[in-house]
Amino acid sequence: MVQDTLSDMLTQIRNANTVGMATVSLPSTRLNREMACLLVQEGFIASWKDYPAECLLLRLKYRPDRTPYLTSLRRISRPGCRVYVNHKEIPQVLGGMGIAILSTSQGLMTDRIARGYRVGGEVLCYIW
Repeated sequence: MVQDTLSDMLTQIRNANTVGMATVSLPSTRLNREMACLLVQEGFIASWKDYPAECLLLRLKYRPDRTPYLTSLRRISRPGCRVYVNHKEIPQVLGGMGIAILSTSQGLMTDRIARGYRVGGEVLCYIW
């Protein structure tokens, strides 16, 4: 049984990107669905679909020369070491080229949206 579903999700996406797979199948959890929705909104993956058999299918996005849109995914806050920031301390990933995903009191959101709402939270991961 996987205890940290977000780390598992990021690792599976990273591994699928490395070998050039078109789709990734993940366990369907609320956190995974919200993360997939954010990745589609930011243009890092093509689409996602939730199947009734507790399966979430992500379709990865590649450029015409088969290089992936996702360069790297890095988990920041882990179960053993949580990282919290207020709205003034939200980090910029690669000078704004990447995104930081935060878990706030208003749900999951990117660093840009969190700064706009002036809300902080737990920094889950960096994606670029």
